[in-house]
Amino acid sequence: MAGLLVAVFWAILVSFLAVVLVRLAQTLKAATKLVTGVTERAVPLLGEASATVRSAQTQLARVDAIATDVQEVASNASALSSTVSTTFGGPLVKVAAFGYGVRRALGRKAKGSAQQTPPPVVVSRTLPGARRGGRGRERGKG
Repeated sequence: MAGLLVAVFWAILVSFLAVVLVRLAQTLKAATKLVTGVTERAVPLLGEASATVRSAQTQLARVDAIATDVQEVASNASALSSTVSTTFGGPLVKVAAFGYGVRRALGRKAKGSAQQTPPPVVVSRTLPGARRGGRGRERGKG
């Protein structure tokens, strides 16, 4: 009787293990299909990503070259602006001061106040602060 009981228990255990092994085999088969599908899709995606990165590197190299050229152009424009300012700035200030003096003298002459002597016209550069102070005093008079 004990042998029969052990044989039945042994059969139940083997059946249980067989069911577990069948389910494990199904799970492994599904996992294998999933990994195969992911691999089939991932390989082309990695190739496309690699091509995109190469294209981005090429575009960044072009942008770097353009930025270098723009920096050089800006430097040249700054130098040109400085040269023009130095060359024409002084004479233009003098011409503007002379024109202002002529207009002011003609304006006073037209008003009929020729007996007043106009202030002397100084043809030179003045500091911006000094110019503002001079204008403020004129406004206070008028």
